[in-house]
Amino acid sequence: MGNMTNMEGTLDPGETEEERLSKSARKREAAALQDLGVQLSALPDQEIKELGLPDTLFIALRALRRLPSHGAQVRQRQYIGKLMRQIDPAPVLAKLAERKQRHDTEIRHFQIIERWRDRLLALGEPAPGSAAIDELLADFPAADRATLNRLVEKAGRERAEQRSPVAARELFAYLRQLLG
Repeated sequence: MGNMTNMEGTLDPGETEEERLSKSARKREAAALQDLGVQLSALPDQEIKELGLPDTLFIALRALRRLPSHGAQVRQRQYIGKLMRQIDPAPVLAKLAERKQRHDTEIRHFQIIERWRDRLLALGEPAPGSAAIDELLADFPAADRATLNRLVEKAGRERAEQRSPVAARELFAYLRQLLG
């Protein structure tokens, strides 16, 4: 039976965690660490530095971006995986999850602003945006009705004349400032 279990099915006292894992499990773990390293290499240098990784790993991550050939990239990923086995990946994974959550929040906020802009510029209303302006003012009393009306009318004229959407961008910037 080797060193996996003794006759009663319990673990040998001298076994380490790594020896108990099957070869396939160790390969999956190594591949996951390589993938984590590839994700890290896509981050800006400043964010990688903030993770407090060893200098050798930081240099290896930066080098991965500059390698032109596929073979060199594969070897570098394997080297990064080897270096990643020497650190605890939990804090790195937590930082990446936090970064993703922050990014997702920013995307949702951006989409809310876009929806408000689209509602204000919706075609088919008697006075473009009037009901939407009333709703926006009800939700955000700090908004200026005159500024909103001016921007909506200007954007409507641009859309009717099929010009570039300068006023729609101005409206978006105003809403972004208003919605924080």
